[in-house]
Amino acid sequence: MKFPKIKDVRAFVLDQKGSGGDYHDRETGHWLVDSLISTPMSGYPSYKASRTSFGINVMNSIVVEIESDDGTIGISAGQGGAPACYIIEKHFKRFLIGQDPRSLNQMWDQMYRSSVFYGGKGLPLWALSVVDLALWDLLGLLRDEPVYQMIGGAVREEVSLYCTGIRPDVAKENGFIGGKMPLSYGPVDRLDGIRKNREKFGEMRERVGEDFLLMADCWMSLDVPYAVELAEAMKDIKLYWFEEVLQPHDFDGHRILKERVPWVRWTTGEHEYTRYGFRKLIESRSVDILQPDVMWCGGLTELMRISALAAAYDIPVVPHGSGAYSYHFVITQPHCPFCEYLNTSPDCLSFPAVFGNMFENEILPENGRIRLTEEPGWGLRINREELNLKRIQY
Repeated sequence: MKFPKIKDVRAFVLDQKGSGGDYHDRETGHWLVDSLISTPMSGYPSYKASRTSFGINVMNSIVVEIESDDGTIGISAGQGGAPACYIIEKHFKRFLIGQDPRSLNQMWDQMYRSSVFYGGKGLPLWALSVVDLALWDLLGLLRDEPVYQMIGGAVREEVSLYCTGIRPDVAKENGFIGGKMPLSYGPVDRLDGIRKNREKFGEMRERVGEDFLLMADCWMSLDVPYAVELAEAMKDIKLYWFEEVLQPHDFDGHRILKERVPWVRWTTGEHEYTRYGFRKLIESRSVDILQPDVMWCGGLTELMRISALAAAYDIPVVPHGSGAYSYHFVITQPHCPFCEYLNTSPDCLSFPAVFGNMFENEILPENGRIRLTEEPGWGLRINREELNLKRIQY
């Protein structure tokens, strides 16, 4: 039987807040305490108020459609705004039109090799990732199979979740196995910041009890001396991990952290890209858990390579955010013990869809867990009536 070929590739900017792959682009900021999140920009008073103040949300969410010649359309959400759409429509498209959707490795390799001269990280990989996810959706629809079945099938019946937000105590009440809060103070706040961080996490530990996984998200805002001092000051609170204390490519810094504070689980990876970026983190054994983002690191095709490399070193992989795209992956991997649910509600008292109203049927957590269905592809149907999609004319 003749397999359909790719006929068209379309990229759209999602021109509205609260929907799509950009979790930060909210009317009220990212959570009500956006001003109390330590960031890489916290050293500059003008930009300490919130993450959106220094432009994290300027790269809008995007939607990519890949259509085969039988009319089937694979869809994915991503980030990168008009620049990513330009890369997809003006550059990557040439490697997709007329191709068999099953040629995933070839298409990925050609997109990556042809763009590495203007960026092996960041925006080009965002664009590549969303195309890759749309290709997997298209292939699943053509085969009438969910993505998780196409990549090896489930190794467990459901995906356990931890919740990222400002109310781990509420997450515990709703069945989540753990909760991750943002760190509020960094090196610029000195000893007073360490004291306040300790008070915040100590109070939450009292609320959730000893058996609940409590984590700290440091969002690349610390340096090695401060991270060491903070870990020692909070030792008795027994955090499950300290996440992304340094920039991911600070390989020597991560090695020194593990040497100086070996009893801490240090995690990182959401802002790293491709297997090449993760290789040094893995080989050095200085990171205890890897957290690649499937919507940024190179898509599912590259995430599986990163995961295989980590598995060879017995390093767990717990992907960053990304909703269903992460759930389909985690349920197939023995060394992925659980997954992140990123709470986008302002007060974190409810548990809404990760992508807002982008999809009609996004699966929501039930008792802190996700059960996948047999719907083909990613199992996501785009909510066209409520989305303002703009195709840029170049």
